[in-house]
Amino acid sequence: MKKDIHPEYHDITVVMTDGTELPMRSTYGSPGQSLRLDIDIKTHPAWTGVQRLNESGGQVAKFNKRFAGLGIKK
Repeated sequence: MKKDIHPEYHDITVVMTDGTELPMRSTYGSPGQSLRLDIDIKTHPAWTGVQRLNESGGQVAKFNKRFAGLGIKK
């Protein structure tokens, strides 16, 4: 590897959404700093398989209203 072109690689603490802490090595921040996650594998739908839709009169409601007449006729 070439010298003086790579960022410093050091130990940090990653704090998950439930409060658990994981020691990791990263180029983020400075040594000993902590990285607090808003979304992680314990809460993200891609890993949990649980889809939540917090929609109250927004884009989904607008779509459903606009295309309500399109569908399979009974």
